[in-house]
Amino acid sequence: MYLGVYEPIVMFFGLTNSLATFQAMMNNILRDLINTREVTVFMDDVLVETEEEEKYDKIVEEVLRRIEKNNLYVKPKKCI
Repeated sequence: MYLGVYEPIVMFFGLTNSLATFQAMMNNILRDLINTREVTVFMDDVLVETEEEEKYDKIVEEVLRRIEKNNLYVKPKKCI
């Protein structure tokens, strides 16, 4: 069994260099939230870290609003 880094054989969305393109798009969509250091984005993983639950809820709502505004979607069963 080989453990390591895997790369897709087919590029997502039919784009050249699509992984970097998608990462750049997510960074652009969430730029100001990333700058607060409460949001971290790696590809399609968005992590929210706060000390206050109320603030956490507001940030998650804002992230979801921006995702929807940019015609992106989430799979609820993958959201923890």
